[in-house]
Amino acid sequence: MLHPLPSIIQGGMGVGVSDWTLARAVSRTGQLGVVSGTALATVLVRRLQLGDSNGIVREALAAFPRPDIAAEILKRYFIPEGKSPDSAFRANPLPNLGHRIVAQLTMVANFIEVHLAKRKHNGLIGINLLEKIQTPTLASLYGAMLAGVDFVLMGAGIPRAIPGVLDAFAANQPASLRLDVQGAQRGDSFVDHFDPAAFDFAGVTLKRPAFLGIVASNALAKTLAKKASGSVEGLVVEGFAAGGHNAPPRGPLQLSESGEPVFGDRDHPDLEQIRDLGLPFWLAGAYGRPGRLAEAQALGATGIQVGTAFAFCEESGITDDIKAQAIQRSRDGLAKVFTDPVASPTGFPFKVLEAEGTLSETAVYEDRKRICDLGYLRTSYRRDDGTIGYRCPGEPVEDYLRKGGKIEDTVGRKCVCNGLLGAVGIAQTRNGNPEPTLLTAGEDATLIAGFLRPGRDTYSAAEVIKALLQPAASHIGFE
Repeated sequence: MLHPLPSIIQGGMGVGVSDWTLARAVSRTGQLGVVSGTALATVLVRRLQLGDSNGIVREALAAFPRPDIAAEILKRYFIPEGKSPDSAFRANPLPNLGHRIVAQLTMVANFIEVHLAKRKHNGLIGINLLEKIQTPTLASLYGAMLAGVDFVLMGAGIPRAIPGVLDAFAANQPASLRLDVQGAQRGDSFVDHFDPAAFDFAGVTLKRPAFLGIVASNALAKTLAKKASGSVEGLVVEGFAAGGHNAPPRGPLQLSESGEPVFGDRDHPDLEQIRDLGLPFWLAGAYGRPGRLAEAQALGATGIQVGTAFAFCEESGITDDIKAQAIQRSRDGLAKVFTDPVASPTGFPFKVLEAEGTLSETAVYEDRKRICDLGYLRTSYRRDDGTIGYRCPGEPVEDYLRKGGKIEDTVGRKCVCNGLLGAVGIAQTRNGNPEPTLLTAGEDATLIAGFLRPGRDTYSAAEVIKALLQPAASHIGFE
């Protein structure tokens, strides 16, 4: 484990929200900056198609240790003057099992994000991946390790196999990951495989990053601590107030009058049992305010993980107009986060920040034509012939049913992939119009205006860190 351990971990949020700029800014304060590894292949090709005006992406591409792979990506996607606003982005291949081009693009994209986050400072950088998104995982991890990533954080499932993958890559060995495939039968073998030698990285020595599992219960914490395929260096214990995907409530699903899942006492982790595991842990979910770090440490935690406060700071990837709207709503006491039980194709509850013109509005949702052209949240299923197929309850209903899906699974599903890309200004354009945006945030979205200094309309990541390190009473914005 790397020392000293950070007391604050910046959450790895959304698609391009926790980008290299934000992670670098947090890391330079001495805390742990984290890039989101979700859909980075798409983020990369769209940055290139927008022209990479400051040349930073091309500079990072030039640092990739396989110049031929980097050159092919540049040739395929880079548009020197940037695409016209009303034209569509050229698509990158969907993340299908065994697709070599996908693996290359994913590896390079993760390398670039971590490489840029680590530029010109000695701080720590982590990458956050989702267990639910399995097909890009191996290439993502290897690309991040090529760039020297210090921490890997992973949740949205039980990532027991990941520590062993990190061990294998650090030893310059191939790694495999068994895939969750609906309808799989005894004798089926659905496995993703990544061999560094197949990409001419034989003999490359890589640092093994520390692994932090993101968990929502003490039972899951115990499973990771005792049954993971390799060493687990710590845990992030995330409550249901956190943004993005939440673990479903334990027991039968009950909805409140407003239609949100009802969480109860059983959904609060038993911190005594987690302390007994002997691993460092950080508490997450509504810890983004002054005083909560001290509270967490009094409970035995090493520190806290904070997402929402950083999501709307100057350095995050969210567009300036969306940040301004969210901060103003916080100022006016109008910020509202809805825990939607059906929005996400994953089936997990998903926090949606309400905002004008976004998919949080019924009319915008109903006006959008269903399409699944990114595919990160698709579910793998076994076809009748024993091969692997992919379906998403957010795709056109007739397509989903044709693939054996159930009609009830499609009700209320939103395209999280396309929607989140809109939040960072790289939405796909269809018929001259951008895809509608989907925003996610934790319950602390109501408080973000507290980070503003008098006379200011924006705040920086460093100002968030400074506030979080102070006792509540000493920070005027939260009185």
